[in-house]
Amino acid sequence: MKEFLNFINGEYVRGTSGKTFDDINPVDGSLIGRIHEAGQEEVNAAVAAAQAALKGDWGRLAVVERCKLLDAVAGEINRRFDDFLQAEIADTGKPHHLASHVDIPRGAANFQIFIDTIKSTATESFNMRTPDGKTALSYGVRVPRGVIAVVCPWNLPLLLMTWKVGPALACGNTVVVKPSEETPATATLLGEVMNAVGMPKGVYNVVHGFGPGSAGEFLTRHPGVSGITFTGETRTGSAIMKAAADGVRPVSLEMGGKNAAVVFADCDFQVAVDTLTRSCFENAGQVCLGTERVYVERPIFAKLVAALKERAEAMKPGLPFDKDTKIGPLISKKHQAKVLGLYQTAKDEGATIVTGGGIPDMPEALRGGSWVQPTIWTGLPETATVVTEEIFGPCCHISPFDTEEEVLGKVNANRYGLATAVFTQDIARANRLAHQIEVGLCWINAWFLRDLRTPFGGSKQSGIGREGGVHSLEFYTELRNVMVKF
Repeated sequence: MKEFLNFINGEYVRGTSGKTFDDINPVDGSLIGRIHEAGQEEVNAAVAAAQAALKGDWGRLAVVERCKLLDAVAGEINRRFDDFLQAEIADTGKPHHLASHVDIPRGAANFQIFIDTIKSTATESFNMRTPDGKTALSYGVRVPRGVIAVVCPWNLPLLLMTWKVGPALACGNTVVVKPSEETPATATLLGEVMNAVGMPKGVYNVVHGFGPGSAGEFLTRHPGVSGITFTGETRTGSAIMKAAADGVRPVSLEMGGKNAAVVFADCDFQVAVDTLTRSCFENAGQVCLGTERVYVERPIFAKLVAALKERAEAMKPGLPFDKDTKIGPLISKKHQAKVLGLYQTAKDEGATIVTGGGIPDMPEALRGGSWVQPTIWTGLPETATVVTEEIFGPCCHISPFDTEEEVLGKVNANRYGLATAVFTQDIARANRLAHQIEVGLCWINAWFLRDLRTPFGGSKQSGIGREGGVHSLEFYTELRNVMVKF
């Protein structure tokens, strides 16, 4: 039986309340271990440790020395690759091929990319004449923002946590991480890495728990926190914004999405089908950038529906380390119930169920897991629940369209604005749409292709702020101006 302890000031500690909760394997419903919940006392201790580290050895390190430590963190993650892989798979149930090629490598890369960014990004400087005929030099200085609260989701636990911790530490901040209650393992394990490479105590802290009335609320409301970065659902992001209003603290929020794909008749059909198979069903649809609305130009509508149906039905669920497994479970029974409820809503509202719509027939040993079928619908109006609401499961609704103007209106009608993908060989049309679609990210003939130097974030109710490359520095640092007269 594993125990997942809080990591505070370089040490693993239990909560003083003695409260624990279960970490459940979503593959079969078995108990992985018990998570020790942090209360207000532990959160206070974590923030105090982070504040002390800012004034201690960590705060006195030059950029190059900070970068050496972060490079060692990346190296230690890679050295312990299998440990992180096992922990991530146990928590999420995702197939080995996915976690080993995406989650863990990006977990290490998120430290390395921001090492390069912080060392190579300059600030502005200007020379000017003063009214009395002398000279003034004005220049910018970046300083750490302070203690950063990092509130993480469960779908890509290590990847999305280090996407925030990497730049926060590169900029000289300290962090208190609140992992999802569903996926505590890799954030906890990273504490061992920090100690192994000699990271000063208090730089990296982890508190476990839930949102309201637990570690999440205690952390985001803590007056010692200087900034909050969050990835997750829009409702939680809204609550964090309200908490951050006390003290007027900045937030960076990447929230919900109802992402669309637009497929024109002139597309490379095989590329479109291959890409949509990933964007609709990869990670069991539990990807913030995943596609849940597919709009297809009418001449190829039936052909694409048939092709995607075939792909969905070929996605074999199973054990993470089985080479034949193409799709894993949802994260929990609670999320399974939500997704299945929306599957039923689609049926009730008159959807044509092309494939799926329920629970797959699993072996007896796996029936306690949180499985759902990859599902495709057609025939619903744009006002239907599953066309407007984020589902976060392996599903999509496919609609035909006739004109560019028509599909642009449908894509932009949703209150979310995170990502979209456009498939066409007409590069002028692709770029025209990319400028008009109201999202933070637009792919053309691709999906989930990222250059980590570029801005990442959502529009409308999908978020506030941008992270990635120099854009992360804008959030994780304060920019000061120095004016020298001589």
